[in-house]
Parts: sequence; structure tokens; C-alpha cells
Amino acid sequence: MTRTTDSIPIVDVEPLTNGEACPQTLNALRRANQEAGFAYVRNHGIASSVIDAARQSAVAFFQLSQAEKSAVTVSRQHRGWLAQGEARMSDNESVDLKESFIWGAPNEPNGAATNHSLQGPNQWPDHNRNDFSTHASAWFEAAQHLAESLLRGFARSLDLSDNFFLSYSDRPLSRASYVFYPRQSTLSNNQFGVAPHTDFGMLTILCQDEVGGLQIENADGEWIDAPPVADTLVVNIGDLLHRWTNGLFRSARHRVMCPQDSDRLSLVLAYDPNPETLIDAADLALSGSIQEQPITCGDYLDWRFSKAFAYRDTSA
Repeated sequence: MTRTTDSIPIVDVEPLTNGEACPQTLNALRRANQEAGFAYVRNHGIASSVIDAARQSAVAFFQLSQAEKSAVTVSRQHRGWLAQGEARMSDNESVDLKESFIWGAPNEPNGAATNHSLQGPNQWPDHNRNDFSTHASAWFEAAQHLAESLLRGFARSLDLSDNFFLSYSDRPLSRASYVFYPRQSTLSNNQFGVAPHTDFGMLTILCQDEVGGLQIENADGEWIDAPPVADTLVVNIGDLLHRWTNGLFRSARHRVMCPQDSDRLSLVLAYDPNPETLIDAADLALSGSIQEQPITCGDYLDWRFSKAFAYRDTSA
């Protein structure tokens, strides 16, 4: 069953972006994280000019020829162009009918060695290279800043120190992406832009366009439309934060329906801290038995990525 509902809250996060501890905002975020696992956030601090420039760059990139995009085919460090059919969110689902361009945190100075498979040099297309990298980097930095503000708020909402979730964040595993969903005139059964899944990491920030198609599974197993809401971004909890809070914060399944009348484009940031960050629910001293064993952020993401992305399959 699919229905549209108002159960996905809209939260004004301006106090957080200003560094304020507003009880009303903190309570609203905690409730959203526990009940829906999703929220729309307004007054998020990311300028419309940053969003518009990133979106225009993304549209231009996806209009390039296959050969031009193939010049930046996704690297082993998950940087570059991921073609349609290269992502499968679970073993039981068909491949996703989307393509993506992915980049990450800026390179370390002087080409310093990295210590995780999701850290490495970004790849930028030759087409308008300088403008493309400038606009992409601006989106990454603004969304990363918002993610950090939100995570400070999440910590406060749990009576933790402000930087509890950010203690190791100088070499984050965060990835940004432009995600393009070409219109599909005909579809086989159970084909999606993105098949039902939960997000892998800590926190996802999503900027939708006006096309829509995002759906969220509620606690009753119903699929709920999450249409675009003007001047908001969508924020959702990922599996690592669900695990770290011992299930208190909900990592909800969601999917994207294939567009049929027009193409769809999203701007995304998947926030994750340093690879050595230990995800251990015992640190929070929450009630109830611990559901999952401790694991580092880096090890967890390696495991999930190896299952989801065809280019990481080493069995062939």
C-alpha cells in the first residue's frame, strides 16, 4: 500500500546552524529520528545559489556522451561516474535505473597516503572542469557543514556532548553525489530508480527536484510518498547511526520510483566520520541489551559497498 501522509515532520533547524541549543528544535529532531527516521529541514543555511549552480553543472554532465562520462568511470575509491546498472541495493532486488557522479572530501595535502578504500583523489570531467569542481565542492562543503550541525543537535537531544558523533571527523568518509534518473517509458515489474534499501552510513542529506518519486516505508510497512517541499531538504538516519544509538534512531527503508514523464535529478551528501571511528552502542549507555557488536565506520562501509556496487566485485 502507498499513501501520502503528513507523518514526515518539517523541522526549522536555523537555531542549530546558528550554534544555538533550542529545546524545541532538539525535541522535534529526536522525535523525527525515532519515529520516521526522516525529516524535512527548513532554514538549513545552504544558499539557493549553491544548489542552483550544482544542479546546472550536474545536468550538463549527464547530458555528455557515454564516451565523455566514461573518461571518469568510478574509481576503486568510489570517485567518478557510476553508470546505470552498476548499483544493486540488496541481493533480492534488480539493479537501480539511475546513474551517479560521486566525489568526496578534498584530497589530503601533498598527496598524503590514505588508509581506507573510500579515500582518494576526486575525478573531474574535462567538460567545464573548473566550474564543475567549484560548484560540486561548494555543495559538498555546505552540506557537510549542515550535517555536522545536525549531528551536534542529535547529540544534544540525547544529553550527550556536542561533538559526541564528531569526535573523529578530520578525515571523513563523506561522499557527495549527483544522482540522475532518466525517464522510463516502459518498466518491468519491481524496477526502481533506487530499489528499497536503508542508507549505509550515519546521515544523508538530499536535495530533491520538483519531479518527486521518493517513498519511505513507515513502521506499519506502508510506503509513504515524500514529495518535494519548497525550500527544504530531506534528512534521514543511516544504518551506522541506527546501530550507534542501539536502534533508538530509525534507519527507515526507502526507494525512488522511476520517473515516466521527465528526468529526475537529486543532490546528495552521505555523511560519515573518519574510518577508525568505533561504532559502539555501549558508549551511549542507553537502556536495553546491545543489539550489534562494535565495528569501525570504515569496516562497515567496506562490507556494505562490496555488496552494493558491481565494480567492487572481485569474484569475476
